[in-house]
Amino acid sequence: MERYQVGRTVNSRHHYRRQTTPSSFTQTTPSGKPANPTIYTQHMGLTAAQLDFLAETHLGTLTTIRSDGSPHVVAIAFTYLPEDGTVQIITNDGSRKVRNLATSDRAAVSQVDGRRWVTLEGPAVVLRDPASVAKAVDAFTSRYRTPSHNPDRVAIEITVDRVVGNA
Repeated sequence: MERYQVGRTVNSRHHYRRQTTPSSFTQTTPSGKPANPTIYTQHMGLTAAQLDFLAETHLGTLTTIRSDGSPHVVAIAFTYLPEDGTVQIITNDGSRKVRNLATSDRAAVSQVDGRRWVTLEGPAVVLRDPASVAKAVDAFTSRYRTPSHNPDRVAIEITVDRVVGNA
């Protein structure tokens, strides 16, 4: 299991970061005191309400960084897989998203519905092997619908290491 600590507080919300050493799950306040452990789950620092929210059928946004350093934000369909702490996105090879990830290895996915929102950040990779693409297609199908045939399809996988949200 991973250990999380609150990074900084913004508008009474906490930012959680995954620490690199595995150990028991802990969350602390900015002063280092233990946070209330009954409020949170052990899934990448996500609360039960956030996990439920991410299981609902909503679109989100993907933010990547262009080669000039400016953000590229696009609407996407995505799936969060709590069992491995990753976000799965299917897209066309050669898309701006894919080209941006060739020069910057981090990305963020956000989902918003009214006052509820969650942002999942982390290192991102483009996966082209058939097994990885099939895994992402299966995840997409389970949350949305069966996608149309696309021989140029690739998967983007984000390993979540930071969670911010209010859901």
